[in-house]
Amino acid sequence: MPEPVLVIGALAGYAAVYSAAQGGSAVSTEARAIRKSASAVIETAEQSHALFGAKSGAISKIWELTGECAEPGWDGNEARPVDRLAAKIAVEFIRVWPEIVPLPEFAPEPDGSISFDWIQSRTRLFSLSVGVTNRLAYAWLDGADKGHGVARFDGSRIPQRVLEGILSIVNNGNPSHRAA
Repeated sequence: MPEPVLVIGALAGYAAVYSAAQGGSAVSTEARAIRKSASAVIETAEQSHALFGAKSGAISKIWELTGECAEPGWDGNEARPVDRLAAKIAVEFIRVWPEIVPLPEFAPEPDGSISFDWIQSRTRLFSLSVGVTNRLAYAWLDGADKGHGVARFDGSRIPQRVLEGILSIVNNGNPSHRAA
């Protein structure tokens, strides 16, 4: 039975290490060394499916898209490269994503953003665009009902109206039930 305790301890420590990796106002050589070491630990943990679950694959996919679409015109037209800041914000979004809600499909967008898509059918979908700011543009189609909006992502919580919209799509119109 030591495995669950080890994993719980590792995940509890993850938050502290993640905080250290994000930095702060300290500028000393030691502070930079701590940030660099903490970033390396975070990167390793996020690559582990055992420690980070399906989120590790999602984060890998975001960085893979960023690499594949790094050149202007990656789409054969005039698409801008996927912006590394957009990828960083997308990764932050995945880090705080609730474990019980299905992860999206990912796609690059011609403006350099990353699209997160939950597609249940051609008439039931939710699409979210993650760009270089904290503004998340989203749109949904639920049968004959459709809409769009913008929400702010603070880096630590999924905006409630975004989460409710996604849950409504993945739970067949009922946002109050948790995803299976």
